[in-house]
Amino acid sequence: MPSKARLYAEVILPLPLFGTFTYSIPTTLEGKAAVGHRVIVPFGRKKYYTGIIESITPVAPEEFEVKDISSVLDPWPVVKHPQLKLWEWIAEYYLCTAGDVYKAAVPAGLKVESETFIELNPDYEEIPDARMTDREAIIMQSLDHNGKMTPAEISKKTGLNSIESTISSMVERRMLIIAEKLIERYRPKKETLVRLAVDRNDNEAMHKVFDAVKGAKKQEMMLITLLDNLNKRQQQQLPPEVPRQHLLEQSGLSPAILAALASKGIVEIFTREINRFNYTGTEQGELPKLSAPQSEALDSIHRMFIDKNVTLLHGVTSSGKTEIYIHLIDYILKKGSQALYLVPEIALTTQLTRRLQKVFGKRVIIYHSKFSDNERVDIWKRMLHDPSPCVVIGARSSLFLPFSRLGLVIVDEEHESSYKQFDPAPRYNARDCAIVLASMHGAKTLLGSATPAIETYYKALNGRYGLVTLSERYEGVQLPLIEIVDLNDERRRGRISGPMSARLAMMSREAVKGGEQVILFHNRRGFAPVVVCKQCGYVPKCQNCDVSLTYHRKAGEMVCHYCGATYKLPTICPACKEPAIEVYGYGTERIEEIAESSFPGARIMRMDLDTTRNKDSYLNIINDFSLGKADILVGTQMVTKGLDFERVSLVGILNADNLINFPDFRASERAFNMLEQVAGRAGRRNKRGLVIVQTSQPAHPILSYLQAHNYEGFYEHELEERRRYGYPPFTRVINIYLKHRDEDLLIKAAAGYAETLRHLFGNRILGPDEPHIARIQSLYIRKIMLKVEIQASMSKVKAILRSVYEAQMADKSLRSLVVYYDVDPM
Repeated sequence: MPSKARLYAEVILPLPLFGTFTYSIPTTLEGKAAVGHRVIVPFGRKKYYTGIIESITPVAPEEFEVKDISSVLDPWPVVKHPQLKLWEWIAEYYLCTAGDVYKAAVPAGLKVESETFIELNPDYEEIPDARMTDREAIIMQSLDHNGKMTPAEISKKTGLNSIESTISSMVERRMLIIAEKLIERYRPKKETLVRLAVDRNDNEAMHKVFDAVKGAKKQEMMLITLLDNLNKRQQQQLPPEVPRQHLLEQSGLSPAILAALASKGIVEIFTREINRFNYTGTEQGELPKLSAPQSEALDSIHRMFIDKNVTLLHGVTSSGKTEIYIHLIDYILKKGSQALYLVPEIALTTQLTRRLQKVFGKRVIIYHSKFSDNERVDIWKRMLHDPSPCVVIGARSSLFLPFSRLGLVIVDEEHESSYKQFDPAPRYNARDCAIVLASMHGAKTLLGSATPAIETYYKALNGRYGLVTLSERYEGVQLPLIEIVDLNDERRRGRISGPMSARLAMMSREAVKGGEQVILFHNRRGFAPVVVCKQCGYVPKCQNCDVSLTYHRKAGEMVCHYCGATYKLPTICPACKEPAIEVYGYGTERIEEIAESSFPGARIMRMDLDTTRNKDSYLNIINDFSLGKADILVGTQMVTKGLDFERVSLVGILNADNLINFPDFRASERAFNMLEQVAGRAGRRNKRGLVIVQTSQPAHPILSYLQAHNYEGFYEHELEERRRYGYPPFTRVINIYLKHRDEDLLIKAAAGYAETLRHLFGNRILGPDEPHIARIQSLYIRKIMLKVEIQASMSKVKAILRSVYEAQMADKSLRSLVVYYDVDPM
């Protein structure tokens, strides 16, 4: 009888390597390994990784010997077919590897990896007269005392730095050995429960139970407390089991008493894995009432969805887009489908979650990067095993969840650059990926914005997307009045003190005095962005990046906002040795301090990256400001994105020039969008708001469109500029970045790279150029821009770029050159 043919799996590994890797499926695992399953596979000499099976084939590879899959981790796939198709599309379109996508998509808690451990070699015999160095002796002593450790742990325990070469030498001399240990990061949350071991309805059995505790008053008290809880749970139609901790707290008795009941066979104590996210609030189920314009817009969206898979809702700020979203979600859930509600910032999930939970209760699922690995794995598992209707609200990573019945995707504030992943790969735009995801599920996509991206509005006007317009604010509230303050004129007249003009300071005082709230927007965090010696002009720069350092007073140090390196503020200038170091400019930390002294008695809060590092800090700041616990909120772009504060009557934009003057073809669009969005925070209820924009360029065309809230006029102006110079939506832009530690080698390599590309793509290639920041984390950077026609095949472009890369890497001197691509840069 012929032997059964072996099966082979193509496996995606969480590594930035092109292609999949072939492994044979041992006969013991046949039937257990299928597409989407997690498998442990060997890679390299001693490493093990968690791979995802992409496909299975009976065809054996001819060119190399394959290794076996070591084990299958789950009895079910953890990644579904539409997810794998989405990964494939992202890798293809954004010119990265499937491993890059896998690493970004799946929570780290689901990726078991091997970690290098060092331990003493038990067979090592010390050679007479062979002296150990002090470093080696310290390492040997530490391993003898602590057992196997990672290099990082050895360094921490011993206090020795740069120990890799020492360990390598000791391994070569067989003093130490390397062991690989598989690390499982995920830890399920478990709850200990108590249930009665007999039937409560069996009178004879219950008599015996009470006889068994007769004379043991504490045991009897514990039993009565348990029965009381079980009766309450029966009335609420809940399972007949009580959390152990709750029972102990209610009875006021010790665990030993409960253990005594268990030993007598009266109760059973057991543990169960539970979900970390249980909504405990009240589900009211009431949909928000819609105004006539909102109802009309909702009807128009439904009509658009008949013919269009994607529709743009262009609604001015505070027009009530969220209420329309809620009605659409309700419609989808009633159909038995799932909805995905994408927001650009984690901060937005806090306000929106409360609004959604009041309507949909436990059917609301939150997912974003502030959650721990364990929390993200719990949500992943819920989505994997529970196909019931739900709405997922989250930032860009939530589009990777394993949806079963996706019926609607909402992308709120679709223009936001926060949807774009910059580093590391995949450098994807969640908005565009969400559209592809929806199409793969046969779902509809709704894009919402007061200031749509130029490309999005272009597609809507040209019929590729549906277009619905909501041109008035909810309940007829007027759009805010925008006032331009010329900073040059203010300085000449001596009417500016620090970062605020006299006009802004006066209106802020009036607003606070009248019980209203103020937002001061400045898109630079820290205390002061410039540190300089006033004697010789020396400016401290980051040792790793080509940027000046920002002073943070609270931390008492200078920080590089690109690599995170910190430095002490020098008291003596390192260049001229004079005590002449000064700080200039304004960051949000300094503006907060100035506001405290300028508005005595006013309560000030700050919202930026430094104040929102903790998981709950967003929620706390938003809640406190919403409840009126502060009068003035100082913030970066975080305050611009859809937050709803009903008592804000004044918004001050301290320096619009920071947004306008940026060397990038999207600078005008970004500036207009951000200014219009932050302006939209003012006057959102029964009073017209005021926005004061401070600038040294009052005649800039963006500001005239902003004053008139004229998005259409801005769009036409910007579109003509893009048409003239051949930028999106008329072309597709791909930035090719090259990085190397040696600047001279990089300059030569970038020139050769660009020349090769120019032979293939002609005048579609621009550069190489030195970017705005030319060195980050000790790597020098050059940029080559490729403009390709919209109809160009990305797979063909990728193939050409890949062949050029491989040809360039044939030069051994360029092996350490880093090359990556940014498709559709923001």
